[in-house]
Amino acid sequence: MEKRYLTLNGNREIKSWGLVVFLAAFFALVALPGCGKKEAPQARPPAEVTAIKIEPKDTPIVIEFVGQTASSHQVEIRARVNAFLDERTYTEGSVVHAGDVMFKMDPKPFQAQLEAEQGALTQQQARLTTARANLARVKPLVEQDALSQKDLDDATGQEQAAAAAVETAKANVEQARLNLGYTTISAPVTGVSSYARVQDGAYVSQANSLLTYVAQVDPIWVNFSMSENDVLKYRGQAGTGQLILPKKGEWEVEVLLGDGSIYPKRGRIFFSDAEYNPQTGTFLVRSTLPNPDGVLKPGQFVRAHVLGASRPNGILVPQRAVQQGSKGHFVWVVSKEGKAEQRPVVVGDWQGNNWFITEGLKGGEVVVVDGGLALRPGEPVKIKTQASITEPAPAGAPPKADAEKEEPALGDK
Repeated sequence: MEKRYLTLNGNREIKSWGLVVFLAAFFALVALPGCGKKEAPQARPPAEVTAIKIEPKDTPIVIEFVGQTASSHQVEIRARVNAFLDERTYTEGSVVHAGDVMFKMDPKPFQAQLEAEQGALTQQQARLTTARANLARVKPLVEQDALSQKDLDDATGQEQAAAAAVETAKANVEQARLNLGYTTISAPVTGVSSYARVQDGAYVSQANSLLTYVAQVDPIWVNFSMSENDVLKYRGQAGTGQLILPKKGEWEVEVLLGDGSIYPKRGRIFFSDAEYNPQTGTFLVRSTLPNPDGVLKPGQFVRAHVLGASRPNGILVPQRAVQQGSKGHFVWVVSKEGKAEQRPVVVGDWQGNNWFITEGLKGGEVVVVDGGLALRPGEPVKIKTQASITEPAPAGAPPKADAEKEEPALGDK
């Protein structure tokens, strides 16, 4: 019995060791293919970017305002006498010259009044002649004591009264002549005419005396407002040397029309109001531009570019090169070792498609323009093309032939 027990127990031990060996072989076979597929991690290839080399230089700046054109001399054409309007002799909206007849009113009542006043003048002149003749006769008789001193005084008074009546009659004649002349209304200046407010045949009185407008458009004014903050900012920058103002305040003005095209002629600023508008916190600035062809019309809204100032050693980068982070603006700089470096910067004004950098960059450094969104600090960078500082072309202008050509990389120069 004891021998049988040992045999059975031995069989059990043999079976247990066989199961262990089987499981070990199975897991070894399963693990071997997985170990064969495992590969070492590969290094990330250098990021390809477009970059620009910083070159500080004196850069003219453009200060932009929203402006509105205005006539340099706008005149209301009003009737000076009450009468019926006979005829409008000008074409509405046309250019009229100084002295051109624009309206004619009914002259007949005024012609009759002039003739009546001329008759009254003739009558008073006859009375003056009689009074002077009477005075001439009285004087020697008084000297001979043939007449009293009272007779001389009366004759003298009559002569003076007649002379005064003649002067009054002359003034009435002149007034009647003026009223008759007012029936023909002429343009006082050369300019563009407006539409007629009163039609032919209507009675014109003081209530509807405004007939039309004439606006001089050559030269034309461009008015815009400058805020107090802008004045203080530019004044402070000029005081610290960050901005160079034009000599003798000779600012130029360039006008951009509604379609983005540039008006071909430049003007100058000739007036700035010394008093701020308390409601808007701005003050008025006025510029004048030549407008011989009448391209600019009064009342247009335009963009006024004020030129003449410059930034010494200004640093410009394309706007797309500047990114916004939680701590402010920053750019990616390519180090001498060819690796990406995140650099915080302080931005200034915009200049077309570019941005002035006031702090954070210096000459000779290379700034990433395109391809910086996926960069990481210390990552190797490959510069494929060189970007350039360009100003936006006017709307409608044909593209330059060289604009699409890729420039050589910075490292190839």
